Amino acid sequence: MDLRQIEYFVALFEDGSVTRAAKRLNIVQSALSMQIGRLEKELGQSLFERGPHGMSPTAAGGRTYQLFVPILRDIADAREQLLHRESDVTGHVTLGVIASMAESVLASAMARFHERYPHVQVTISVGYSATLIDWVSGGQLDAAIINSPRSKLRLSTEPLLDEEMVLVTGQRQNSPLPASVDLSRLQDYELVLPTRRHGLRNMLDDAARQAGVVLTPKFEIDALNAIVELVTTTRFAAVLPSVVVQRAVRSGALNMCSIGSPPITRRVVRICRAEQPLGAAVQALIDTIVSEIRGGSGIPGGSLAREPEASNPGD
Repeated sequence: MDLRQIEYFVALFEDGSVTRAAKRLNIVQSALSMQIGRLEKELGQSLFERGPHGMSPTAAGGRTYQLFVPILRDIADAREQLLHRESDVTGHVTLGVIASMAESVLASAMARFHERYPHVQVTISVGYSATLIDWVSGGQLDAAIINSPRSKLRLSTEPLLDEEMVLVTGQRQNSPLPASVDLSRLQDYELVLPTRRHGLRNMLDDAARQAGVVLTPKFEIDALNAIVELVTTTRFAAVLPSVVVQRAVRSGALNMCSIGSPPITRRVVRICRAEQPLGAAVQALIDTIVSEIRGGSGIPGGSLAREPEASNPGD
């Protein structure tokens, strides 16, 4: 087995066609087929099923792909770090982010990042924390920004920042918000919250349970942008991370107050594989996103995380 065979296999697996994979690799089809045949002979099992509509991976092929992708990524990262100069960051970054980041600061962070690092190609995947953990573990992502996981991971985890959850209402709310509201008073509001599949809802429910409070939302919606829009145009209220509502608060579309007794804080962390040091481009992108979150001055939260602590995974 050599690097060329690994590259050929991954290309064929991803393209599903000898013709397309050979074109992608800029080689003749016979050379690709020969190398795949040699690889299958060495491994003693079929990696693809040949059919009239292309090549379908076998179960062994799927497992092989999971093992080979991290190898190619490690080699690419090693090449990037060996060739890296501070003045010329290049490479391809694959980063996972939770929805609350994607729907709030990702666009502005990407614009800033591209302006500073124009030669870096970026692929962003958005998902729940549990899904992103699996993708980082499997090598599909270089790193991910998630909520702090409840249990210890077999991944390198670095706290990035602590962020406050806040209560928000729209201009149609009859009574103005106080400077701060006790968690026990949240049940006085008609709430729109994420579903229990969502990490933010789990975090809120845990805090409410500890305070002896039962929250019964009028609506449950996982799309955070939809929650913000609904609260903006109705008399409903929501509890969301400050980063999600900062633009609407600044524009005057939403009113906001902190939650006390006790406050609800989520911790945002960076995860990556322990055996794979982060490349310069990956670290630069993460730094840019975190900087964009902290840039919401005048909004509670966004402080630098110091010590790891457990909380619920999710968005």
